[in-house]
Amino acid sequence: MSYLTKIAFKNLFRHKLRTFVSIIAIAFAVMIVVFARGYIVGMIDSVFADHIQYDSGHIKIIDWEYQKQERLLPLNYPVDGFEGQRLDEMITSLKEIDKVEMVIPRLKFGATVSTGDELVTMSGWGVNPEQEINFTDIDKKLVEGRMVQSGQREVVMGTALLNKLDRKVGDTVTILSNTAYNSLTGVTLKIVGRLQTGIKKLDEIVFYLPLDQAQRILYMEDQVTELLLVIEDRTLVDQVLPVVEGLLSEKRVADRYLALSYKETSDLLPFMELAKLIYNEIYVFLVLLASIVVINTMIMIVKERTREIGMMSALGLKSRDVLQLFIMEGGIMGIIGSFIGAISGSIINRYLSVTGIDFSKALSGFSSDIMINSIIYPASSTGNTIFAFVLGTILVTIACIIPARKAAKLEPTEAMREG
Repeated sequence: MSYLTKIAFKNLFRHKLRTFVSIIAIAFAVMIVVFARGYIVGMIDSVFADHIQYDSGHIKIIDWEYQKQERLLPLNYPVDGFEGQRLDEMITSLKEIDKVEMVIPRLKFGATVSTGDELVTMSGWGVNPEQEINFTDIDKKLVEGRMVQSGQREVVMGTALLNKLDRKVGDTVTILSNTAYNSLTGVTLKIVGRLQTGIKKLDEIVFYLPLDQAQRILYMEDQVTELLLVIEDRTLVDQVLPVVEGLLSEKRVADRYLALSYKETSDLLPFMELAKLIYNEIYVFLVLLASIVVINTMIMIVKERTREIGMMSALGLKSRDVLQLFIMEGGIMGIIGSFIGAISGSIINRYLSVTGIDFSKALSGFSSDIMINSIIYPASSTGNTIFAFVLGTILVTIACIIPARKAAKLEPTEAMREG
């Protein structure tokens, strides 16, 4: 075997340019695989994380009627506890379910602000600041000021929304909204923070205020519009959801409250799961395209060395050895090319995982209902690099079997005569 390996290495350097071109073709294809896989995984993980954190949690509990009118943000279908119990008692019962780490209450409502020239429509989110920070790290998206604090009449808004309102951190804003009794109410709040999340809805429409203040303003004491359950791992949702539904049935509120997994609250997420499967096929196709260059190179080598193959066979080299020799030559090119490509792609992904790729202009026309970040951070992982390297090496080596078999089938006398 070592003898054949030495011959394989020697043969590769006979035509350095041709070998170099083949290696570069493989390296480029593998580099694209590493980058594309990192980009797709990063984008899909980002979409899932943003949707779970800002829209659905892992499991969302809402009123059945609220679900039908959720886009209108109605306040007359609240979540206010089990029969005869307060909301905090319901939250405590939900927290006791195995694998449930947090239960996050949110009170969402529609609001408007007059700028003098126009009425700007917005969406208010009454939140528990500490829980919101623990779950979403929203404080890290603050580019100015701080997060709201419970008990204080204050708000945090996105940069785009502040620009619409011609306001800045430190100013006050008077917000108008309908209460739970369909009466109009107004309140003046201080702007204490400015967000820049990259998510259109959060930057242009949503403002945060303390949950206790939202409940007071809207006359919804001990009421919220939704409860978000946070699970240890999203893969466990299918196990936890039946338990949550069982608790709702046990408390005799299953006909009032609806428990939804994050998958059921978005039309986009199922397509993201499908995209992962589709792109796995594309990665294989990309490497196979590069393998065509290697196959062509190997066919040319076989053609040029027909007489040499005949002489080697006549001197006792078996067909199996000839087959192994040419597979080794292709395999060596595959290993070198895949290694260069995997490392190059890994370096690119590592850089972009920090700086991100900005698609703000491309996504400007997207609906704000779609929770997608305009800056995509490709995933950089050792597993992705190894996957691409192994994929490239295996596919290129397998592709080399075609010309290698052709060389192995040559009869010594015919090969020498043809040469």
